[in-house]
Order: sequence, then structure tokens, then C-alpha cells
Amino acid sequence: AANALRAGECDAAIAGGVNLLLMPDDTAYLCQMGALSRSGRCHTFDSRASGYVLGEGAGVVLLKRLSDAQRDGDVIQAVLLGSATNHDGRSSGLTVPNGAAQEAVLREAVAAAGVDPSQIGFLETHGTGTGLGDPIEVRAAAAVYGDGRSAEWPLQLGAVKANLGHAELAAGAASLIKAILCLKHGKIPPHPDLVHVNPALDLRGMNIPVALTEWKQMPRL
Repeated sequence: AANALRAGECDAAIAGGVNLLLMPDDTAYLCQMGALSRSGRCHTFDSRASGYVLGEGAGVVLLKRLSDAQRDGDVIQAVLLGSATNHDGRSSGLTVPNGAAQEAVLREAVAAAGVDPSQIGFLETHGTGTGLGDPIEVRAAAAVYGDGRSAEWPLQLGAVKANLGHAELAAGAASLIKAILCLKHGKIPPHPDLVHVNPALDLRGMNIPVALTEWKQMPRL
């Protein structure tokens, strides 16, 4: 949608996702795979992570070019500087993310936005909540955002799935809306139910907030 706006293909775009659990087939399949959390909670980043929880929801945003929104007197919640998408590609299985692909899409996103990775203050992660997937994702984030950061300005990590479960087709919209609300209020909500951080996480230059945290303005380079 953002690329269509930049290309002049449209003047406004509605983007979002909806996920409803209307039939038991997928849930039964995921149970047979052992992909769902044994505790009924999504323990993202925690050593207790054993799978994810299914969730329902809907999320929608209205996108316009900044100049058009300003001209029309719209209430602007956030400005999207850049975006990137790719495919996970070959991996060991559905529940095993491809770390190289994750690192690549993060680098593409900051390049498209024209920002220095060390200036990113908050990353809303996929963070489904598996003992294997979480470390792979955090390792990719550390490779892109972790180097060159001072202890005073760690990258704050979040995962709305720990609050809402995995809304699948609506998960991206939920994550984007959460990030926008964090920007609006200048606060990062605490990551829920984090008791013991998974020791396999590479948290260099990063932090998982367990209390309401002020989103400090990063110093300009």
C-alpha cells in the first residue's frame, strides 16, 4: 500500500488484516505438530516458551502521502519512512525461521527508511514464543541493530503476541498499531509474564522492558 502511494497509483489506501478461527481443523493440526503452547500462554523470550497461542482480531490503518494528509488536515498518528518484505526461503521446517532472511529484511527496511540502525529505539518482533524461534529472531535483530549502541540507549524489544496470542493474518496489523500507540504516548508497555529470559537470546545492545518504559528520544548522529 505504501509503495502504491509513493508510485502515485492511488491517493489513499486501507491496509490491514482479519483473523477468525471458524473451524477446528487448523487447531487440531497445530496440536498434532506440537506447535501450540502447553501452558495456554505465549511465553515470548522466556525460557518457558513452548509454542504459541492462537488469537483472533482485526486491525486496519488508513495510509496517505504525508503532504496530502497535512493538506487535508488529517490527524497523523505516525509517518512510515520505509518498509521491506521478503520470504523466509528454505529452512529446516515450518517452525524453524530462517535467520539470514530475517536479518536481510531488517537491513532492507532501515535502508529504505534512510535511518541508521543504531537510532532505532523500539522493535516490535514476530516473537511467537518458541525456544528455537525466539533466539533466531533476536540474533538477527542483534546483528542489524545491536552493534554500536551505548548502554544508555538499548533497543527495546516487544511482542504483542504475548498479550493477544498469534492473530496470524491480523498479526502484522496488531504489531503496527501497537508501535504507533507507543510512538503516540512515548511509552513502551511492559512485556508480560517474563520470568526467566531464555539464556539462548543474544541481547547485546537490547533490552526487554518488564515495566512501563519511557521511549527516550535517541540522540542524532
